[in-house]
Amino acid sequence: MTLGQGDDGPPRSLSARLHWRRGNRKHYSLQQKVLGGLAVTVALVLVGGSLTAYLTFRAYWDSVKRIDVRGDLGAYRPPPDPNALNVLLIGSDTRAGANKKFGRYVTGQRSDTIMILHIAPGAHQVEVLSFPRDSVVPILACSPEPGAAGQTAQPTGYVEQINATFASGGPGCLWKTIEHTTGIHIDDFIELTFTGFEHVIDDIGGVNICLPVAIHDPKSGLNLTAGPHHVRGREALAFWRVRYIGEGSDLQRIRRDQFLMASLLQGIEHSGLIHSPGKIFSVIQDVARHGYITTDSQLSPGRLLTIADGLRRISTKSVQFIEVPTVTYPGNVNWVQWQQPQATSLFTAIAHDTKLPKAGKHKTATNGTPALDVVSPSLINVTVLNGSTVPGAATRTAAALTARGFNVVGHPSDAASLSYTKSVIEYASAADLPAARTLAALVNNVSLTENSSLAPGTIDLILGSSFTALRPSSSTGSNPSPSPTASPSSTQNLAGRYGGITGNVRICSDASVFAGPDGSS
Repeated sequence: MTLGQGDDGPPRSLSARLHWRRGNRKHYSLQQKVLGGLAVTVALVLVGGSLTAYLTFRAYWDSVKRIDVRGDLGAYRPPPDPNALNVLLIGSDTRAGANKKFGRYVTGQRSDTIMILHIAPGAHQVEVLSFPRDSVVPILACSPEPGAAGQTAQPTGYVEQINATFASGGPGCLWKTIEHTTGIHIDDFIELTFTGFEHVIDDIGGVNICLPVAIHDPKSGLNLTAGPHHVRGREALAFWRVRYIGEGSDLQRIRRDQFLMASLLQGIEHSGLIHSPGKIFSVIQDVARHGYITTDSQLSPGRLLTIADGLRRISTKSVQFIEVPTVTYPGNVNWVQWQQPQATSLFTAIAHDTKLPKAGKHKTATNGTPALDVVSPSLINVTVLNGSTVPGAATRTAAALTARGFNVVGHPSDAASLSYTKSVIEYASAADLPAARTLAALVNNVSLTENSSLAPGTIDLILGSSFTALRPSSSTGSNPSPSPTASPSSTQNLAGRYGGITGNVRICSDASVFAGPDGSS
């Protein structure tokens, strides 16, 4: 659809949550566009400039590269939250075009930065959730996209780094994989290149950073003394990319990047940028005109203005930066897997972002926090497989599940592999995810994996060698309840629960994110 043919209508699934009035079809005035752009700049440039795309209105919209990812996403997707919006943010390390200065002999593209921007109910709070690039994820089928050859689905147990998912299948494949593994519905994506990042930082006047020690890193190009610095685009990008300092890990790099994002947000809030429409539109023109950003084809100017209207009152203290909790992946010490049940709890809080229910209105877990809505065991069809060498594990567990009201399908048997340590629950699509989570609440040390080859409506429980017995059911009824650590919570204090920071953090309180054998301690 071209501009002027109705693409300024209400964005899908946003009318109720961002106060769109369906009868309002009038064109936006220049003043309204500027106000919308100001609101988005204040709230969203915090992600390293990639969200400047939200400011790209009619004059520059045709300059933005757009990809239709609907063919990859398919029919089975997590349901959208009527009270929230989730945008996938991708930092591409492609060396094509102007990016060849970062290494002309590096081929392909990878997503070294992967985040979900979550706009919470009423747009009074924002969460930025970072995914480590070395996280392992299942290998799903993805069709080719510009710059990506696509990939073929692999059997359960075969994994790849989430960084490779983008390299092989493009943004649509990364989008699909995150939806399938987290249960979070994504509305749009925005991708920014290295050069685009530099230009945005330069265009907004630079950003403040703080180093507890001097850093001289030839790999990233960061060479600064200890203390606070106001840096421009080149040095800000070096700070963003620097990895082989401190612990030398991608996880610690993400935490440093969170301080940079918080500083960006604080600088926007306290600078004169919000009072300079001309400067804002120069940023828009620079990023869009030079092809530094890519978005999905469904991201329309109408949706951008609606989002902007809902973000006017965001303050730095209302922005949280969080990293997915991880543990080392047993198959490769350089990779990580998402820690459970903490990761599932975090994903659920974001996927179903609602305020905490009033006391006495819902069942609660043993610590008084709201219990996750569960599916009745009588509605859950489960096949039990023994993925270990423990004799009779599947038979005993099948009997225990039957006693608790689950519908055990078929005879307990051995899995294709007997080398499972951690138990796995496989489900066919997002439609079966609630049932899978209900069962997971009864199993220690378990992960959830989507397997599209399964028959819809039936989930597989593969028992690992660490499994001993089912957890006790809730005493308040026959339905199982999740453990307190797996219960979803309000998003009000996710940063506190998961070791993140808020947008008003003191940027010189970042010594811990440099600590390690190659850092300050």
